Amino acid sequence: MAAEGGSSSGTLEVDVDDFFGAGSGWVEARTTCDHLPSLCSDLSQIPLPDSPCSRCHHPAENWLCLSCKDVFCSRFINKHMLRHYEESGHCLALSFSDLSVWCFECDAYLDVQMIRQLRPVYEVAHLLKFEERPSFRAIESLQLSSDQGEGSS
Repeated sequence: MAAEGGSSSGTLEVDVDDFFGAGSGWVEARTTCDHLPSLCSDLSQIPLPDSPCSRCHHPAENWLCLSCKDVFCSRFINKHMLRHYEESGHCLALSFSDLSVWCFECDAYLDVQMIRQLRPVYEVAHLLKFEERPSFRAIESLQLSSDQGEGSS
């Protein structure tokens, strides 16, 4: 955001682009990903969210590889999840910090509410971290409403 220096009215001129998109730090998660076939076939049993990195044993900022279920630290610690992706090609990972899912191939976050294949592992991780199931009802009603609207035209 930048203020106009010569403004005598005392108003602040704001660039709207600073509020939306990359300038704001807000990122829109993808609702599709071509790499979902690389998900582990059994994600119903995963390590606990407080599991340390399997390489350096750092206790925080760790990610779960959704292909092999190993735990690695983030790029802000020792970059072991990034190195694991580079070495193995396993591109999907779930953050134990905020339960977001990242695809290294797409270079994007994935929307766990909208991508049904991610819901089971998100639900298990949420249950382990918060001791309660996440709510998916609002999304399901939105989808049901839009499906009914498409059928009526």
